[in-house]
Amino acid sequence: MADPSSYRPKPGEIPDSPGVYKFRDEHHRVIYVGKAKSLRQRLASYFQDLAGLHPRTRTMVTTAASVEWTVVSTEVEALQLEYSWIKEYDPRFNVKYRDDKSYPYLAVTMNEEFPRVQVMRGHKRKGVRYFGPYGHAWAIRDTVDLLLRVFPVRTCSAGVFKNAARTGRPCLLGYIGKCSAPCVERVSAEEHRELAEEFCDFMAGRTGTYIRRLERQMTDAAEEMEYERAARLRDDIGALKKAMEKNAVVLADATDADLIAVAEDELEAAVQIFHVRGGRVRGQRGWVTDKVEAVTTADLVEHALQQLYGEETGDSVPKEVLVPALPDPVEPVQEWLTGRRGSIVSLRIPQRGDKKSLMETVQRNAQQSLALHKTKRASDLTTRSRALEEIAEALDLDSAPLRIECYDISHLQGDDVVASMVVFEDGLQRKSEYRRFQIKGFEGQDDVRSMHEVITRRFRRYLSEKERTGEWADGELKDGEPKDGELKDDEGRPKRFAYPPQLVVVDGGQPQVAAAKKALDELGIDDIAVCGLAKRLEEVWLPDDGDPVVLPRTSEGLYLLQRVRDEAHRFAITYQRTKRAKRFRASPLDDVAGLGETRKQALIKHFGSVKKLRSATIDQICEVPGIGRKTAETIAVALAQAAPAAPAVNTATGEIMEDEEPGTTAGSSQEPVSAGTSDERRGQET
Repeated sequence: MADPSSYRPKPGEIPDSPGVYKFRDEHHRVIYVGKAKSLRQRLASYFQDLAGLHPRTRTMVTTAASVEWTVVSTEVEALQLEYSWIKEYDPRFNVKYRDDKSYPYLAVTMNEEFPRVQVMRGHKRKGVRYFGPYGHAWAIRDTVDLLLRVFPVRTCSAGVFKNAARTGRPCLLGYIGKCSAPCVERVSAEEHRELAEEFCDFMAGRTGTYIRRLERQMTDAAEEMEYERAARLRDDIGALKKAMEKNAVVLADATDADLIAVAEDELEAAVQIFHVRGGRVRGQRGWVTDKVEAVTTADLVEHALQQLYGEETGDSVPKEVLVPALPDPVEPVQEWLTGRRGSIVSLRIPQRGDKKSLMETVQRNAQQSLALHKTKRASDLTTRSRALEEIAEALDLDSAPLRIECYDISHLQGDDVVASMVVFEDGLQRKSEYRRFQIKGFEGQDDVRSMHEVITRRFRRYLSEKERTGEWADGELKDGEPKDGELKDDEGRPKRFAYPPQLVVVDGGQPQVAAAKKALDELGIDDIAVCGLAKRLEEVWLPDDGDPVVLPRTSEGLYLLQRVRDEAHRFAITYQRTKRAKRFRASPLDDVAGLGETRKQALIKHFGSVKKLRSATIDQICEVPGIGRKTAETIAVALAQAAPAAPAVNTATGEIMEDEEPGTTAGSSQEPVSAGTSDERRGQET
């Protein structure tokens, strides 16, 4: 625990101007980001008598080891910089709202030649129009099914669209009138885009125009005695009205507004947002957060506004935002919102009428959300705390291991040897910090040696980062340690190998534990505990102990260690299978220098297979568009040097199968491999 006076800035060092400040811990990790109208006054409030600080603020300043600041010219700039730093550093003591579910949106891909209507989740993409969020995906599909009668926009995937264009036959929706079938040119690209724009206008709340137009067309058709057309228009009007009824009118003046309500107690807070467009509730979403800093309702509202509109522009920011409390001061936030929208945004507290009544409804939803969240979390939080305490007691640790890292080795008979590192913090997965390794120090199968290499590489980086930040200095870097540039990711930020765990778990028994301990000893690290979990009897092995620690089968601590070990195994084997699949799909063309994916595909398309390409002459290869004579000679030499694979055999019939699979060689394994979860794709290969 640090003494705040040890890093308190000297009198007169802090400027009396707007700015943003960062507190860092002993590992140089940013733990809190804040902004202030006057940096001098705000930072001085952190260095008063500890007894006078809020308990959470006291924890933050005693965890910190340094403070730094950046001066800006206006409070609006401070707001923008604070948001950017919170997104970049993910400080543990800042309010971080987390969605209580992954909300689906109705999306129209206006960035494509033929816009498509579909359900989308996750990050928003440029050039796509979004409507919602909705509580359930089926609610979107019900609405779209009704609207396609009137606005028959494409909903099919790219593969279905291309297949229909190739065969000249539309899908079922094209036959029943719920798609205008641009795939077979029933409508032009311009006509289809106009339909998509009308669909977007209707979803944006401009409904009256289309209903009145259809009513006029229905009347005209009836007068002209085109009764079938009039009946169809009547049904279209009914479908539109039914779709409108799904979103009740809550504000009679067709207001576009977002209503934000907050429910809180001493430890947690819940935020609910109603998105009202054209006077109707078009979407609803909610967030919950731990109050790890001393914050008021106004502070929570300001953080919610930053998260809600930090990456939005244009009409995605409504003209009016109604809140339970105004940030102090309110002018910079309102100016920031206006800049995001491009026109004036009103930020205020509703005082009377329909808007106040609707705000009370949103408030009730926030209170119910907080109560439900606390009910779900109570037993889970208690269980996780008990599990960490049991692990600390069983392994004789000084404190509960809040950060646990687990390592596993995976291979197939000594080939494609890889390792995984998974991270659990406070008993929960920290998927953004998962990492994966290729074993580079030797060839073949040796799990013990592989474990030693992985632990060495991971903690060398930790020591190098400590020296780089000045936290630990002991002369020159050791041989083989990475330089500063190797500790940066693609965006120039420090990689997260810089933060040490309290406990390292390895998948295996005493040999693997001894290898991990030896690696740490060689690096001079003696403050990190090591244990192993053997699969056969689920025994916990410690370094230098001849007998394992046996936890009760009903132990929450054992269950947590099993979860950590199983997650490391899953992450490692998925990476290993992916690497193996890539190797099996390799082609001799991959070794031709300067031959990109486009020209490889052109070669395979022209000849049909690698086998036929191998038997082609240089002149025949030159006939492929984009292939010159020099490249053709290089291709011919590469294919001649590459030994052809053994022919594939149908194991059921004994038939030798010809190599007709485009882009592969005969005998290539076609084992299906999972594309991996989002956290696996996020894990960085090292």
